[in-house]
Amino acid sequence: MPSLSEADRRSLLAFARAAIAESVLHQRLPCDIPSAGVFSLKRGAFVTIHSRGRLRGCIGIVEACEPLGAAIARCAAGAALHDPRFAPVQAEELSQLHVEISLLTPPEPIHGDGIEIGKHGLIVSQGGKRGLLLPQVATEHQLTREQFLEETCRKAGLPANAWKEPETSIEGFTCEVFGESQPITPGPGAGE
Repeated sequence: MPSLSEADRRSLLAFARAAIAESVLHQRLPCDIPSAGVFSLKRGAFVTIHSRGRLRGCIGIVEACEPLGAAIARCAAGAALHDPRFAPVQAEELSQLHVEISLLTPPEPIHGDGIEIGKHGLIVSQGGKRGLLLPQVATEHQLTREQFLEETCRKAGLPANAWKEPETSIEGFTCEVFGESQPITPGPGAGE
């Protein structure tokens, strides 16, 4: 899939930030969700929020079942308010947040030796359990291929070595990842 233009990336990031502010301040999604241009694409997407260099929330969808505008709105609000690992983002935190978006390619089966650290994200599933880690997780934590597979298994609630079992499905995907260069203070009207 071709990379997005810098203008499209900025538009998606600005919209994700607006969706976060709307969800934190007013407990709702934005009323006007863009649906033209880049916002009409159908791609899996994750919105990741950091605060002061630490993960603050991350929610996404793998299968593209709606236009990107709607997906980004839901994922941004979810990352801010519904990531079960964190308390909901509070209004006073908004100016400290850094927003990152990951757009996914469709997942495809992959063998352990075909995984490239920093390039591939992983989905490991077995039975009704499923875990996903984005490509940047492996580089941020300096994981080897085997460690990346083990951590994805743990994320699924499986034993670390479950990736070696024949009934385990391993899929890989790549991401176009982009984020704000620095936190953006919400503009006028964001607190209304």
